[in-house]
Amino acid sequence: MVGNDDRPVLAEAVNHPAPQLDDEGGLRAPPELHGWRKAWWWFDFIILVKLARLRFIGVLVVIGIVITQWDTLGAYYDKWTRPAIAAEAGAADTEYFCPMHPTVIRDTPKDKCPICFMPLSKRKKGTEQVEPLPAGVVNRVQLTPYRVVLAGVQTWPVDYTPLTKEITAVGTIEFDERGQRTVAARVNGRIDKVLANETGKMVKAGDPLVSLYSPELLVTMQNMRDAKRRDDQRLVDSFQKRLQLLGIDEAQIAEALANEKTDIHVLVRSPIDGHIIKKYVREGQYVQEGMPLYDVSDLSTVWIQAQIYEDDLALLPAGYEHGAKPADLPGLSVTATTRSAPNEVFHGKLAFIYPHVDQETRTVTVRIELDNPGHKLRPGSTAKVMLKLQTQELPSLLSKMADARSRQMWSEGRVLAVPEGSVIDTGSQRIVYRQETPGVFEGVEVALGPRMSNPEGAAFFPLLGGLRQGSRVVTSGSFLVDAETRLNPAAGSIYFGGSSGSKSGAATTIRPTTPEDSDAKIEAALANLSPEDRALARDQKYCPELDSLLGSMGTPIKVLMEGKPVFLCCSGCKKNALADPKGTLAKLAKLKQEKLEPQAAQDSAPKAAVEEQGEEAEIRAALAKLAPADRVLAEAQRFCAVLTDNRLGSMDAPIKLMLDGQAVFLCCEGCEKKAKAKPKETAAVAKRLRDTHGEQENKVPGTLP
Repeated sequence: MVGNDDRPVLAEAVNHPAPQLDDEGGLRAPPELHGWRKAWWWFDFIILVKLARLRFIGVLVVIGIVITQWDTLGAYYDKWTRPAIAAEAGAADTEYFCPMHPTVIRDTPKDKCPICFMPLSKRKKGTEQVEPLPAGVVNRVQLTPYRVVLAGVQTWPVDYTPLTKEITAVGTIEFDERGQRTVAARVNGRIDKVLANETGKMVKAGDPLVSLYSPELLVTMQNMRDAKRRDDQRLVDSFQKRLQLLGIDEAQIAEALANEKTDIHVLVRSPIDGHIIKKYVREGQYVQEGMPLYDVSDLSTVWIQAQIYEDDLALLPAGYEHGAKPADLPGLSVTATTRSAPNEVFHGKLAFIYPHVDQETRTVTVRIELDNPGHKLRPGSTAKVMLKLQTQELPSLLSKMADARSRQMWSEGRVLAVPEGSVIDTGSQRIVYRQETPGVFEGVEVALGPRMSNPEGAAFFPLLGGLRQGSRVVTSGSFLVDAETRLNPAAGSIYFGGSSGSKSGAATTIRPTTPEDSDAKIEAALANLSPEDRALARDQKYCPELDSLLGSMGTPIKVLMEGKPVFLCCSGCKKNALADPKGTLAKLAKLKQEKLEPQAAQDSAPKAAVEEQGEEAEIRAALAKLAPADRVLAEAQRFCAVLTDNRLGSMDAPIKLMLDGQAVFLCCEGCEKKAKAKPKETAAVAKRLRDTHGEQENKVPGTLP
């Protein structure tokens, strides 16, 4: 029913379509709108509809600018919102700094140095002079006593020390080539009997080895007999000499001439004492002239061919080149141990250094000659050798020493040295931290020799430059001190002297620290002076400008005023002192009169008087433990009733006893038994003591004569 009712309407809409406006995308306002309604339509069309995407893009651009320029915007905000007082402080031409720690800079005089808590001094901005580090000093760090204790920093004084360089190498035991012999046949013949038939057998020089029959000898011997019959002695001697060269000894020759024996054997004898290393023949074997029969080696001495790294080659003394005579060599001592006898040490001497380096192992072969008692050193086995070089056996150290004293001490076997634990090797530098004053450490670049050891076996490095005798270097904790400098350079005042140098005016919070040893700090600062200046600084003691102790602010500065040496505590006092020399000398004289002379008089007081004052204080403290009434009686008695030489109170609180109706005081419990054994006598002694010092009974309790 509903569908039927709609059909005429749809048909009419199809037959008569609605008129369309020629607006090409809707860029024309509806014709029924006029006036402000039409204007609103255009505003809505352009601003609120068509530009919606552009607005979204614009918002994203603004957010991106804010994110990327946040620091700049924050700086402008701080500038616009900063109070006027802060602006004036920032624009002021003055600043405040610590004279002892110049890197501590503040904008207000109300703050104090976070390191030493001294008041800050005033100066103009831009006039600060950054003190350059001394030559050879790569950095400087200041630790509070708390950090020094926490890091376990320990120091060692640099001094001349006897050192030994130990070069360890591994080698192989070999035969001494000079003790090897080859026993050969001197004539053609047949081995009829082998007398030394075991390889490795020990033989003596002259012992027969084989019996050799040679037909060639028969002709020679027959000719010798014929010459004897003709009484031709010259020809006989010639044949005898030839037979001796062929190995026939004089006894055999004499026997052949006497008996006219024709069947003769040549006895081949050992030329040396040694072991048969190799046997080449057997019985019945025919041999030719020159054929080897035995190899015999003398093992009374052996060689060790050891491998030394080429880095250590420069440490070995010269003179071991090929062909040098043993008498001309320095005779460097060497010790060796083997795996077969690990607890036995064999002693020998360096004999030869090979002229070439093994390209594969980068080592140099050295030959060591050793005695072989009991033939315990067996060729073919390995040995660990150690070459010990004394200081005076290292000419490479002498060539790098400039001063005469170091050269003299080198000749005596001593050299300036620092412990191995104090050296920090960065690859390009070797740094040792020197204690300038307690808590202040300077990283000093040093020149060092090879690693050596002292008589106790501790590792040291010879010091060739950078430090002087008496300097204290950090041994334990040096890596922690170096880490404070390299890894945390702006860690604040608890780590080192300048904090971060911030000019914000805010004080740095400091953790509780271990109390600083001021006396040790002063002594360390004065130790940097020469002995003459050190004595003058100790006599002066105070700085005329700040009235502070010399050395409390580092090494004192020496200046000459009217020909007199005057010491100042720091560089900040130098300008004022030199501006008025007479006034400075007057201040110094006044300090001497007001401080030094009274202190000298006090120091010169008898020691006994000082000890007596301390003893009286202890006695008062002991008597104070008694009741007031008993205290008066004890002070009146003054001495013990048993040990009358002992003061009451010298052995803690006196002991009170009632003897014979009166109070008696004793110095200790040990006197109680004796006092009770004789009560009347003890009470009489106590009464006599009070009568002797009766004038004290009317004194106020707590007072002593």
